Amino acid sequence: MAKFNTQKTTPRVHSPSTTTGQTLTHEGGKAWVRDTRSELVMLAVTNMVGDDTFYEKATDRDARFEALVHQAAVEDAPWFLAFVTWLRGKANMRSASLVAAAEGVRARLAVIKDSDEPREQADGLNRKIVDAVLQRPDEPGEFLAYWITHYGAKLPMPVKRGVADAAQRMYTQRAFLKWDSSSHDYRFGRVLDLTHPGTDPDKPYQGALYKYILDKFHNPDNAVIPTELYTVLANDAVRAAALVSPDVLYDADRLGHAGMTWEDVLPLAGNVGADKRQVWQALIPNMGIMALIRNLRNFDEAGVPDEIAQVVLDQLADPQVIASSRQFPFRFLSAYLNAPSTRWAYALDKALTLSTANVPAFTGRTLVLVDTSGSMTDTVSGKSKVSRMQVGALFGVTLAARAADVDLVGYAGGSFVHPLAKGGSVLRQTEAFMRRSGEVGHGTETSAALRTHFNGHARVVIFTDMQAFRDYGWAYGGGRPGSVSEAVPADVPVFGVNLGGYKPTSLDLSQPNRYEIGGFSDKLFTMVSLLSSGRDAAWPWEV
Repeated sequence: MAKFNTQKTTPRVHSPSTTTGQTLTHEGGKAWVRDTRSELVMLAVTNMVGDDTFYEKATDRDARFEALVHQAAVEDAPWFLAFVTWLRGKANMRSASLVAAAEGVRARLAVIKDSDEPREQADGLNRKIVDAVLQRPDEPGEFLAYWITHYGAKLPMPVKRGVADAAQRMYTQRAFLKWDSSSHDYRFGRVLDLTHPGTDPDKPYQGALYKYILDKFHNPDNAVIPTELYTVLANDAVRAAALVSPDVLYDADRLGHAGMTWEDVLPLAGNVGADKRQVWQALIPNMGIMALIRNLRNFDEAGVPDEIAQVVLDQLADPQVIASSRQFPFRFLSAYLNAPSTRWAYALDKALTLSTANVPAFTGRTLVLVDTSGSMTDTVSGKSKVSRMQVGALFGVTLAARAADVDLVGYAGGSFVHPLAKGGSVLRQTEAFMRRSGEVGHGTETSAALRTHFNGHARVVIFTDMQAFRDYGWAYGGGRPGSVSEAVPADVPVFGVNLGGYKPTSLDLSQPNRYEIGGFSDKLFTMVSLLSSGRDAAWPWEV
């Protein structure tokens, strides 16, 4: 008789995230702690750095992050380099990746004397870690500000060279015009003073640009623009011409040639009495997608005509533009909620669809739970108005709209089934779901919601911060107090989408069919797709 080769044989698939021991959630529920890498990744993809969260003070959260970074960077530098590169790139976590790189390099420098790693190799890796996370032209200055504030003005050579590599790569005329600001202590000129980057052979003007940046920094009243800097000269000419006549601010080609951003032009337009509608009409063709969605309300208030608005709509519908923008999906929800007119709604819905390409379209029946408890009203950052609940609702509705057969449930102290109109707008249905916030209280009765609504589903997906209350029910099919992990049969895959990044998690990831992903991007859903198809999943940067 066959012992192993039976119809019930199903391979166990593995996720890189795992748990190692038992603890309690912040609400006293049964929970588990992750290993170092799993906890670091989960915190990094939800951590805006320096912000209080519902259950954790900023100082405590940042200290936990730093400790995890120190351990991971010292234990396996190549893994850490790949992780921070992905974190800043595809995951688009700017502050978290910058802090991770700085703290990781600091920890590695502290132990280098006791390490078997050759010094030259160690310095090279540290240099790459710094360079990898600096992806926007203002970030070399941001990195130096963080390092010098925390560790003093003496820069270790790998730090100096890593920042210099990034400056050489990114410092262009347009970058200087857009990102150099007197409101920043570590301006482009100070970065050049401290790191002395080389020049890029592909930027023949870069030597002249460095000289001008330094002159502008040290002696701004007497700095002369070199003749090689055509864009800087054009920018200066537009500013001078605007003082004579505002008409120059209505010329889209001239503004684009001069590298004029909307942040530059609007104050100038106000000073010279320019017509805002005409100014916006000239600016829109040269604006990036993030700037466009931030200003939809301004476009409406200025009375931008439909033929110019079409430029915005075309950008929002362009898959390449949305992919290269790396915007979090919730940015499009925020834009939708803040735009006064309805002319943007369809295009924003389309952009959202493009930005959630990795959210799978499941076959079979799926139970989707969205946590609407009090802790989920916490915003994703101190500067954002978007709550973790809104992110969960957005992903939950997106998943439900894509899958063949989904029961979408909101839960807190109780629960409710939320019907979706087939083919309806994801943004409008997310808005409708959010109007039910508070309908069933503010607790986090995850296990009770699972027991109430699970009915032979093929899988369960839970959008939550993983801080469930104590479960007073029973384990599925058992006679003892249970947990979230035990509220449905063990052979049913349960995916927890963690939106909080706290240390305890309600799922025992060491058990079969219990998985956790996290963050505000759709990128980690690639792991869900792999695991759902019966394949092992690595970290996203290892695929």
